[in-house]
Amino acid sequence: MDIKKIKAILQAMVATETNELTLETPEYKLSVRRSAPVQTTVAAVPAPAAQPAAPPPAETAAPPASSPADNAAPAADESDCPGCVEITAPIVGTFYRKPAPDAQPFVEVGDRVEKGQVVCIIEAMKLFNEIESEVAGVIRKVLVEDGEPVEYGQPLFLVEPA
Repeated sequence: MDIKKIKAILQAMVATETNELTLETPEYKLSVRRSAPVQTTVAAVPAPAAQPAAPPPAETAAPPASSPADNAAPAADESDCPGCVEITAPIVGTFYRKPAPDAQPFVEVGDRVEKGQVVCIIEAMKLFNEIESEVAGVIRKVLVEDGEPVEYGQPLFLVEPA
């Protein structure tokens, strides 16, 4: 089976939120299973009624409980780089800036990239997928740390078109 077909199947699974798929032909059998995302619930505990609750100082205020929508990949802040173009993750997987642990990163902030130049790798199901820039320009910001998991459509880099 062609790697592009596998990528298309994985992207379709992400887009349709399908968790399991089995595809069988005379030449091969493909089974894909995604684990369900873990949801965390945070509950507030009320203060005892006998004592009036004093508001905490502003510096030590607890952050508000997050909803599942808050856990979505944050969008890149356009004020960081007005006019910049995002390079986004075409698949779900693990982001790597380098081709090997002891190698130099594909690109650094300030590097000029050409359309079609490899900027990172995303590992999905033990396959290493080279991610290419879709625009020529200068890398202005790297939005993901090496080894972090990424979601489909998550911004990876900001590129100032040239």
